[in-house]
Amino acid sequence: MSAQTANDTTVKASAASNRTGYRSFTLGSFNFSRDEYFAHITWPAKGQTMTHTASADAFLRAIMRDVAWGFFYGWVNLDDVIGTRNLYGQVELFAGRYNPAYSTKGLDLTETFDTPAIMATFKAMLDDWTNEGFDPFASPDETGKSWVGSKNGHNRGAIDRERQACKRMPGLPGDAELRRDSNGYPVNRAFADVSQDEPEIHAEPGFENEVHAMSLFAYLSRSDVTWNPSVSSVCGRSLCCPTTEEYILPIKHGNDRVEWFIQLSDELDWSIEDKQTGALRAKIKMKAGDVAAMPADIRHQGFSRKRSMLLVWENATPGLPEMYETGKLKPYPIEF
Repeated sequence: MSAQTANDTTVKASAASNRTGYRSFTLGSFNFSRDEYFAHITWPAKGQTMTHTASADAFLRAIMRDVAWGFFYGWVNLDDVIGTRNLYGQVELFAGRYNPAYSTKGLDLTETFDTPAIMATFKAMLDDWTNEGFDPFASPDETGKSWVGSKNGHNRGAIDRERQACKRMPGLPGDAELRRDSNGYPVNRAFADVSQDEPEIHAEPGFENEVHAMSLFAYLSRSDVTWNPSVSSVCGRSLCCPTTEEYILPIKHGNDRVEWFIQLSDELDWSIEDKQTGALRAKIKMKAGDVAAMPADIRHQGFSRKRSMLLVWENATPGLPEMYETGKLKPYPIEF
């Protein structure tokens, strides 16, 4: 049965309480623990304790995105059972709410926390459960199986990365530090054939400081993370957020606004589900040059056999979630 509870802003974590050396965490009525292979989440419902199990690597990859994105727009389904919903100042943590197998039997739970409280717990969990050598931002081929086994060190350099968010465009004054090439990022192994040449600019006299261009392909070829949109240009409320994709998007994103996708290279497969029930609605294959709009009433998950480049356009206009929820805006951008 769904419930709303008050916050406790203190991160509650046990000492290393089991033979594997990992700490357990409590957030409201939810409890989180892990062992050599699995993350375990429990919550109360109808006088019993519900238990959900997920592979530890998949769970850490999903939690990493939730933390890095600041709980993102709308729903971040960590899997088919557990997830969060961003209320912009507060965050809902749910189990089974959008899975009919749980919700129709009253076995789901939703609790609301101030954003700093749940963020602190998720960060502490990431810090303790991420072993040395495991990078939850990287592809499996790049990070191996160092997540398996008992507690073994940390990888704070990986989990403490900050999402890059420019104010206008990389290379312009104030955003020069976001140029990945100038920061010494190597070209990713999958993009060795991507030209690193920058465009030539021929500005009219007097406009030399007002015209700018950059190679987005070169910029993305040096990305050291997967499935993590960086804000590479801002024009009013319009945000261009390109990203590189390999293997599986660790979460299923439930939109609270329409998102636009432009496939820049290679291919991506998308599984599109109903946001409320998870029922399959469509399968999409996007090839380089394809454009798709992800409606505001779906959740989506991507699959990329080869590392690819994707441009995500986000509309950051205030009040959009309310307009979609109340029906003022339809969940899709156009009717044919």
